Amino acid sequence: MINALSLKSISFNNHYHSGQFCQHATGLLEEIVQEAIKKKFLVYGLSEHCPRYRVEDLYPEESHLQPSDLSKTFEEFVKEARRLQEIYKSQITLLVGLESETITSSSTSEVLDLVEKYSLDYVVGSVHHVHETPIDFDLEMFEIALSKSSSSNKQRIENNPEENLFAEYFDSQYQMLQNIKPMIVGHFDVIRIYRPNFIFSDSIWEKVERNIDCVINYGGLFEINSSGFKVGLPDAYPQRDILQLILKKGGKCTISDDSHGVLRVALHYDRLYNYLKEMNINVLYYLDYNIDDIIKHKKVIVKEMKNVLDHPFWDQFNSSFL
Repeated sequence: MINALSLKSISFNNHYHSGQFCQHATGLLEEIVQEAIKKKFLVYGLSEHCPRYRVEDLYPEESHLQPSDLSKTFEEFVKEARRLQEIYKSQITLLVGLESETITSSSTSEVLDLVEKYSLDYVVGSVHHVHETPIDFDLEMFEIALSKSSSSNKQRIENNPEENLFAEYFDSQYQMLQNIKPMIVGHFDVIRIYRPNFIFSDSIWEKVERNIDCVINYGGLFEINSSGFKVGLPDAYPQRDILQLILKKGGKCTISDDSHGVLRVALHYDRLYNYLKEMNINVLYYLDYNIDDIIKHKKVIVKEMKNVLDHPFWDQFNSSFL
């Protein structure tokens, strides 16, 4: 949005949450925006979770709420995000979007309806549920999803619930990618959060490759999400075996912190820098408004940024790695 910003900033983020609009995050949205400005971000995407519409899909910390409350909260989020977008437009470009949920057969239409209703700029396409059960909230819920994979009537492998769960995750992700075509693919392999050492079979790799091809074909960006470090994984999402395949196939990557509070804005960006360097990634892509449509805020396009590893933006995190 602001051409002058590009002279002093190079970084961008597509994936965030705040305690103001998300029960498992902390802080106000404006505080997070101010922190992003402080850390010299060029573009910061505001992508709150979309509402969930069934009581059974509420998380434990939402037990005092009703699904209608989540819808009201999301509406308040969009209103506040657009307000901040205007207030801080001379300092940072703020995009307003959502992170999708993929729970039931109606999830696609629910997401697309929200995009149209609120004229949202983009979607972070994520999968947090398998068998209508959260797989990245906590280990207990993951184990429940795993147990359901043991008895699934889908094409399952006997006595191998992990194989079945991973297969069903990537199948659900594929349906989401086909139906929504999100410009940002969120934490591609978050299913690994509680099974980081699970070895992919040839069948799982076929599904991973199919999903990567789908994103490349419609022009989406693969998020390299630094929150993977926070949960104890050796790499950011996606792990390097999948990232290598994405790069081999010519996939375009972007970066995100998936922050859930002020203290997590650009969290582990020192390790993210090292990961990019190890993977020989010196070109990234990001979403921004088309300068020809800047007043209407309707058209978001993909832009390329070269030589990202050489930029002084990274100095603030850890000068020792440069």
